[in-house]
Amino acid sequence: MKKKFSIWFLVVLGFMLILAACGEKSQENVVAKLDDKLTEMDGYKAKAEMKMSTGPETQSYDINILHQKDDLYRVTLTSGDDEKGNQVILKNEDGVFVLTPALNKSFKFQTDWPENSSQPYLFQSLVSDIKDDAEATFEATDTHFVFKTKTNYQNNNNLPSQEIYFDKKSYTPTHVKVLDQDEEAIVEVQFDQFEMNPTFAQDDFKMEENMAGDLVDSPVSSQQEETFPVFFPLETAGASLADKEEVTYENGRRVIMTFEGEKNFTLVQEMENEVPATATPKEVNGEIVNLGIAIGALSDNGISWSKDGIDYFLASDSLTREELIEVAGSVQGKEVK
Repeated sequence: MKKKFSIWFLVVLGFMLILAACGEKSQENVVAKLDDKLTEMDGYKAKAEMKMSTGPETQSYDINILHQKDDLYRVTLTSGDDEKGNQVILKNEDGVFVLTPALNKSFKFQTDWPENSSQPYLFQSLVSDIKDDAEATFEATDTHFVFKTKTNYQNNNNLPSQEIYFDKKSYTPTHVKVLDQDEEAIVEVQFDQFEMNPTFAQDDFKMEENMAGDLVDSPVSSQQEETFPVFFPLETAGASLADKEEVTYENGRRVIMTFEGEKNFTLVQEMENEVPATATPKEVNGEIVNLGIAIGALSDNGISWSKDGIDYFLASDSLTREELIEVAGSVQGKEVK
């Protein structure tokens, strides 16, 4: 009797284990489901907060993401420290643009963004990174599917991996951690909302309408002119400030700083007194890069960006592209005396 009971107990236990195993999704099942989501949906709207610890202080951004099928994107980044410095990454049938509406500044890129690099706030980029990494790891918690993958940052080898969290019920991203060599989270994206197959407005992806939203066309006050802040990079690749020249011209002020050392570079900061009423996009043969302090336009020998109403340009024949990004991202917090 005991032997018969033991056999039945083992049979029931084995059946329960099989059911439990069948109920848990495998890595392959989850990846296939994520891929299906991308294929089936017509687009999405998402809101997130991104924190970047790439400099002496953590930078925080609110991100509003729109994606519609047929390769249309609009990513709006808003910093609480720079109310008029909202920037928009826009991709439509005319190309890829970075817009700073308050300054009426726009750059048009010859690039295959967003496919050319990891984008921690874009659903399809996260799924692509998972699919492209044959060594990606997978874990299922009570509420999330968690992947750890390699990243694809062509100009930054200091952020080699990321952890991506997907909601178990909706298969939408909830949290992304981009990690450095020491496994510390340097960039974090926390999704607050994620809506699939939303309704889009007719002008959501048109450059003119996105530029017009926050356009400021009045002159900058004289008080602003007098307090034009001049900052220098905290990371200089071993170079030191050799010369600083200030130039006043009809529509503003320009400060040119020359750094000399093993690797020389020049940093130009410029503030205009009056925002131009009209401006055509400036063509850039380069890439879109996130500096932590702003979105930049990276070319082989230079990088340009705008922050707090000031235009910056960093140029060097000796800094690598990775060093250009590092130096540019550190231009904050200290004023040259």
